[in-house]
Amino acid sequence: MNNEPYDMIFKRKSFHLFRNTEDEHLSNEELSDIQKAFGTLESLDPSIRTAIRIVPAEMTTCNRGEEYCILIFSEKKDGYLQNAGYLGEQLDLYLVSRNIGTLWFGIGKVEEKSYDGLDFVIMIAIKKISDDSRYRKDMYKSKRKPVEEIWKGEMITGVTDIVRFAPSACNTQPWLFENDGSLKLYRYRKPGKRGIMPSEMVSFYNRIDMGVMMCFLELCLGHEGISFERTLYTDYGSDAELTLNAEYSLRRTENE
Repeated sequence: MNNEPYDMIFKRKSFHLFRNTEDEHLSNEELSDIQKAFGTLESLDPSIRTAIRIVPAEMTTCNRGEEYCILIFSEKKDGYLQNAGYLGEQLDLYLVSRNIGTLWFGIGKVEEKSYDGLDFVIMIAIKKISDDSRYRKDMYKSKRKPVEEIWKGEMITGVTDIVRFAPSACNTQPWLFENDGSLKLYRYRKPGKRGIMPSEMVSFYNRIDMGVMMCFLELCLGHEGISFERTLYTDYGSDAELTLNAEYSLRRTENE
């Protein structure tokens, strides 16, 4: 993965409401560039067909003050939700680099439930944000679980404390790392806890979140000069407390 989006980790924020964001509009050229950028992104599984459609806000039920929504479509195969999250977060960071504000919006409904034989997965609401002051000023003030709740074993400088700021559905932060010679990433479901999400949708959105986390993790590893081999595991969305999603074999590529 291209490491250029790394710096955007510290800038991005979720615009839960697009208000006081100036009366600027995305140009046709910018919309075309977004479509082209999606075609350059790296997939977790290149065999899974995906596509995006950029539609006016009124064609969805998002209604957060956005101008457009990016609809992510995918064929349904093992790992398609993680793959959608992995691609979507790369796109999220690309948009931030172009001063386009974003909001992952999971519960919205769309007029187009399928496109080119692919099923709708999730949307990202967007709006032009010309003022950098509207973005995050201090990532470390964001509400996230402490490191001790998401990481077991030896910590990795520049990785452990950064990945915890990955966005997730309803800020559920459904992940647990275990570093015991290899780095294992589990989908974690705290018993009885689901926030405001319907119980039947928790594992759906949290599997998307796992793909988002893999994007954050791999950007951080790359920035720290740590190469890796990734092994993916099928997550069928069970209600188990821990479900292994990925395992990383790590090797530093620069002198420590």
